[in-house]
Amino acid sequence: MKYRYFLFDLDGTLTDPGVGITNSVMHALSKYGIEVDDRSSLYPFIGPPLTDSFSRYFGFSEEQALEAVDHYREYFRDKGLFENEVYEGIPEMLGELKQRGAVIALATSKPYEFSVRILKHFDLYKYFDHFGAATMDGSISRKADVIEHLLSGLGDIDRSSVIMIGDRDQDINGARANGLTSLGVLWGYGSEEELKGAGADFFASAPEDIIQFTED
Repeated sequence: MKYRYFLFDLDGTLTDPGVGITNSVMHALSKYGIEVDDRSSLYPFIGPPLTDSFSRYFGFSEEQALEAVDHYREYFRDKGLFENEVYEGIPEMLGELKQRGAVIALATSKPYEFSVRILKHFDLYKYFDHFGAATMDGSISRKADVIEHLLSGLGDIDRSSVIMIGDRDQDINGARANGLTSLGVLWGYGSEEELKGAGADFFASAPEDIIQFTED
């Protein structure tokens, strides 16, 4: 199958944000007297909406979770944002897609403000035609809602020409909720088992594997 519209998740798909996100989570948790020694135990925070993760993994109430997100952003806004790195092969893959005429869009549960700053910092912004992201106030945060809002901005397009690419089950579930094909990447923070369980249509072991899904 060949696709024209490529929707990309950000964290764990285009960049490895592990250090910045976990540092930001640890900063937030410290406000509640919670210390975390094993950074990897916080990797499940990478991808899903933060409020969901604070509630799920630390039992925070809705009010506490919202407050914790504010603490998280205190650190992330100026430091954690850039404790991040682009996965090898991503710029080349995006460049090849653009050369072949693909329309490239972002579809992330990270707020728009942070997402654009990251893309510009790592010189990836130039590859993107459209931007789908969460809102700071949380009115749009779940991946299915991000994708739905993004698609509405693209107009009356054939959804069979769109593919959603990400590393976690919410990327796959969000694609399915919107009638899209999905591709799970195997270099991020979601396992192959997680992606298969969510029903990913295709898989990529390396960024260059994605190029085959566009027209020559």
